[in-house]
Amino acid sequence: MTFIEMLKGAERRHGSMLCVGLDPEPSRFPAQMKDDAAKIYDFCARIVDATADLVIAFKPQIAYFAAHRAEDQLERLMKHMRETAPHVPVILDAKRGDIGSTAQQYAREVFDRYGADAVTLSPFMGFDSIEPYLKYEGKGAFVLCRTSNPGGDDFQSQRLSSVEGSPLMYEHIAQLANGRWNTNGQLGLVVGATYPAEIERVRALAPALPLLIPGVGAQGGDAVATVKAGWRPDAPIIVNSSRAILYASSGADFADAARREAQKTRDVLAAAKG
Repeated sequence: MTFIEMLKGAERRHGSMLCVGLDPEPSRFPAQMKDDAAKIYDFCARIVDATADLVIAFKPQIAYFAAHRAEDQLERLMKHMRETAPHVPVILDAKRGDIGSTAQQYAREVFDRYGADAVTLSPFMGFDSIEPYLKYEGKGAFVLCRTSNPGGDDFQSQRLSSVEGSPLMYEHIAQLANGRWNTNGQLGLVVGATYPAEIERVRALAPALPLLIPGVGAQGGDAVATVKAGWRPDAPIIVNSSRAILYASSGADFADAARREAQKTRDVLAAAKG
């Protein structure tokens, strides 16, 4: 089964566009785990078990594991997700962006070592930094397009006078991902929920590509505006929320609280389809 098929299947099965981001910060763990990096797996596995039937995907952020020398815990977590929720795709948020043999090694890390179903990538170095990931049949790759951070304007909103039509950089990236870069139908785009007008523009340029949309929840993105701008019946959106769900409670009930917050967010997103 391809990543796109998994994505659409999870959307139908769970009635969901919600992706739970797994960004473990031990300083924010509940009292019995607080400041204990050895508990990263335990914390994340509890979140996964509490929300697996509510989501379209999970998105572990690799830096939150690597910073605590917890790559082994990430491997265990990936295995746990494959065993307990095999129908839910896992997007490894790595934002890799290198060329040649280095990109090949990063692709091995993502797909062979961790067994992810998809990855996030930076397009700054061009197609030869994307191509090695597309050699993994059925896997997905989300290219950064219009990110949710204010600094994205430094490049993404600049016009490219040397390109026909002088598109903004993010528009050019969307066109490439929708066109000649998407050699095997494996690409999607990352567009921040904090910019609903840009989501709508990207959807117009890439009408069928899956969109990974971070920024709902703690970053303040409008869930309803996000859905109206990006969702189409045959074009899935993956709306990510991390901190608002992970840290819904600092008590022993953290997993139950995460489930309640995930359910609420999923229902808001579903209602916005109209």
